[in-house]
Amino acid sequence: MLGERQGIVREVRGLQIHGSPYVDVTVEYPDGLVESGRLGAESIPGDLKEGERVVVSRAVNMMVSIRRA
Repeated sequence: MLGERQGIVREVRGLQIHGSPYVDVTVEYPDGLVESGRLGAESIPGDLKEGERVVVSRAVNMMVSIRRA
């Protein structure tokens, strides 16, 4: 149920919910699967940009954090 996948960032959009920072991020994996998720701002690099190669940490088939590859 725990794992990591490498992919390319396709979209990054910051937002605030009740004053707390979150990021909506979309990642495309090498097999063509596209995944979107909402993470707390502390779970991704602060200056993440579209087109960057990343490693997505997953738990129970959900994104839990992203780091640069």
